[in-house]
Amino acid sequence: MTPPGKPDAPVPSPSRSSQVQSRRDFLRQGGLATAGALVLGGGLELLTRQPGGTAEAASGTGSLPSRVYHGPYDTKEPMSKIADITGYNNYYEFGLDKSDPARNAGKLKTRPWTVQISGLVKKPQTVDIDTLQSWFPLEDRLYRMRCVEGWSLVIPWLGFPLAALLRRIEPTAGAKYIQFTSLADPAQMPGVRDPVLNWPYSEALRLDEAMNPLALMAVGLDGRILPNQNGAPLRLVVPWKYGFKNIKAITHIKLLAEQPKTTWSIAAPDEYGFYANVNPAVDHPRWSQATERRIGDLGRRPTLPFNGYGAQVAGLYKGMDLRRNF
Repeated sequence: MTPPGKPDAPVPSPSRSSQVQSRRDFLRQGGLATAGALVLGGGLELLTRQPGGTAEAASGTGSLPSRVYHGPYDTKEPMSKIADITGYNNYYEFGLDKSDPARNAGKLKTRPWTVQISGLVKKPQTVDIDTLQSWFPLEDRLYRMRCVEGWSLVIPWLGFPLAALLRRIEPTAGAKYIQFTSLADPAQMPGVRDPVLNWPYSEALRLDEAMNPLALMAVGLDGRILPNQNGAPLRLVVPWKYGFKNIKAITHIKLLAEQPKTTWSIAAPDEYGFYANVNPAVDHPRWSQATERRIGDLGRRPTLPFNGYGAQVAGLYKGMDLRRNF
């Protein structure tokens, strides 16, 4: 989750991690039908053999091949180092410093885990996380991530389209918004003991945003089980929005008729709006949003409207004043 602090100072530039054969291509090759059935059937945890609550789950270790990304939703930019992706995080439930999540999230138990689906849906239910992910083929997506603080990463997610989940649970005609709520357990999450935010963390999208093909429910990272500090066992990824919209450790999904309040829009409504679309033309009240620092680089680069995904999502906001609806 993204804090209201000022942008960070530059850090030294490490070398990029190597990127080799795509797991999608790997699974298409002969002799791997069993492995493919496990992954595409949602057996990510079975394949990696990493139960929640272990050091391995916290680090996202696993044995799937590394690969390059060339699917219809993938950026062509180089992937960030996995050490940066898993070691540099905003996740206030585990502390306020960027290194706190990696240090403190290892004890989070991600199995057993259930997700409650309620509100304006035809199929309300409470579902086990492994059952939920088994409903859908899992897809690799290499996405840019832009934090409202002015830094960015390129992250190799593994998950399923949010639209697929919505089609399965069948929103009713009156549903206009989808709200997500995170776990808030002070016994496992030391940051929840600090009232820096109104816990539990909550985020939301308009239903048409949620149905966009780019919106992803992530359960893995770089072909491995999702590390705890990156939002295990289930998180939202909406790459055209600032990072704080990408809620982690989801426990509840609710369909609503009216726009709900969200955590950061309650905490600082003049700084963090409901939409949070990446917009270099609209500065944060305390800093410019025109440029960003890619973690691992020394310099800064121009920020792209909608984080570079305008061709896919700009139509969602046709006719809207994106300065007013920030």
